[in-house]
Amino acid sequence: MRLIFLFCLIALSACQQHEGDILEAIKQQKKLIVVTRNAPTTYYELRDELIGPEYDLTQAFANSLGVEVQYILKDSVSEILTAIQNGEAHIAAAGLTKTQQRENSLLFGPIYQEVQQQLVCRRGGASPKQIVDLIGLQIVIPEASSYDENLQSLKQSHTELDWQTINDKSTEDLIEMVWQKKIDCTVADSNIVAINQRYFPEVRVRFSITEPESLAWAMPKNATALNHAIEAWFDEFKQNGKLEELLNRYYGHIDEFDYVDTARFISRINTVLPKYKSHFIAAANEHKIDWLQLAAQAYQESHWRAKARSPTGVRGIMMLTLTTAKEMGVTSRLDPAQSIMGGAGYYKNLYDRVPDAITEPDRAWIALAAYNVGLGHIRDARVLAQQLGKDPDKWADLSLVLPLLSQKKYYKTLKHGYARGQEPVNYVQRIRDYHDILRHATADL
Repeated sequence: MRLIFLFCLIALSACQQHEGDILEAIKQQKKLIVVTRNAPTTYYELRDELIGPEYDLTQAFANSLGVEVQYILKDSVSEILTAIQNGEAHIAAAGLTKTQQRENSLLFGPIYQEVQQQLVCRRGGASPKQIVDLIGLQIVIPEASSYDENLQSLKQSHTELDWQTINDKSTEDLIEMVWQKKIDCTVADSNIVAINQRYFPEVRVRFSITEPESLAWAMPKNATALNHAIEAWFDEFKQNGKLEELLNRYYGHIDEFDYVDTARFISRINTVLPKYKSHFIAAANEHKIDWLQLAAQAYQESHWRAKARSPTGVRGIMMLTLTTAKEMGVTSRLDPAQSIMGGAGYYKNLYDRVPDAITEPDRAWIALAAYNVGLGHIRDARVLAQQLGKDPDKWADLSLVLPLLSQKKYYKTLKHGYARGQEPVNYVQRIRDYHDILRHATADL
């Protein structure tokens, strides 16, 4: 009996001590291990740079501790939760909803964003207006998601409600499947919907199925000291307006994102292009490229607005990142002449790095796609094209493969991971359309 009592005391003491061990280990090893997922609302690569709301947040917290971040990528929410429970990572930063069920086994940090679960269907397809209308629809959601927990609760009062859970598709994958008419509807957090509607414009929110819910980082139950450190940092981060700035970077301009129609483009050829035409010609001559293509690309990037800025912080008429601007010797991204020259130089650099075996016009189109999504993802797409028996040197084949980079079963095997693969395909197609219009409009000039 005495031995049992002594063992319990030792175990209790060890547990109490362990509460501070996680934070101390992070500081001593100068490494914060974060488990997350490769997605546009969390962590992803764009133009050879890592970005994402969770990436920015965890980097800011790590900087406050004076440590580096090591990221572990998991394919599903269930794997992320298991990784934290098994001690593989210190923090799960993956757009996790704070639910009662999860709080039974995990410790949650401060709330950094509120979202609502939304029912997502396709324009012209299913159009339910309330929960009872979901009965009989093909609804598919990710396994072990907070959506499943909520639908289980709703089923208590709507016993005929049914849905399918799937473990090899992300929320983003399922939104795309709705867009492709492969399933009737899915459920997604409102922040995920907001971003993906830009890429799949026919997707429609039918209604919200929850009140606002909280997103927070998850930690092991005994990580109280780490959680106190996060809370102290977060209070200052929020009070200084940095949280609002971060969320605005990724979500603030989504409603303003729009594709201009042909009539507006033709009008701007006459009213705006003359201001920048000499800069396009000078930059094109310097780098030995087609000035009409350069002008078409600039229109796609910024609508020829010298002070344009995207949600991710790229700026200017050619929408350069800080890193690219520095590499190209651009001191002011808002200077049209510098931006155009820098953008032309960056495009030519990518063009020259495309394999010599690729000939025109495919070479130009692949270089444009690399400008949009990054050369790393283009290389991944070429590898995948070969695996699928397609020609990696032909844009027609590559444009079919690139959208697959947003599907987990493909991107998890590739070096650069998740990419919004449909976006560079749309990007190149619009530039080609603008190029054709410009060629016709300037034929007699």
